[in-house]
Amino acid sequence: MTAQSSTLSLLTSYYEAFNQGDTDVMASLVSDDVAHDVNQGERRIGKALFTEFNAHMTRCYREELTDMVLFASEDGQRAAAEFIVNGTYLATDEGLPEAAGQTYRLPAGTFFDIKDGKIARITTYYNLEDWIAQVGA
Repeated sequence: MTAQSSTLSLLTSYYEAFNQGDTDVMASLVSDDVAHDVNQGERRIGKALFTEFNAHMTRCYREELTDMVLFASEDGQRAAAEFIVNGTYLATDEGLPEAAGQTYRLPAGTFFDIKDGKIARITTYYNLEDWIAQVGA
């Protein structure tokens, strides 16, 4: 298996776990010192903060990613994903509009660094203003 195909396989496993809501598997695929850049938020460093973030997201949102396209550099050290987030806003997230089960569909993308077969950086982008408009703020 090439480095590129190994990285694509890693990301496929990561996103399959995401869509199944299996945050334990997601955490097993990231490095202990993962850098997690949340859209319009602060960088979180470490698996513990990544796990905490996932617990928060699971409480507030139910999401499934579709129309997934994965990319990886030949050396497998850098990668990206483009997809559509299909979600339901379950519980009010601090500083955001009130949740009432609103649904949304939002294009998004993520960039990754891969080191020693683990995801070492996750940087996700989407249009927050589009999301806010969709949930009816």
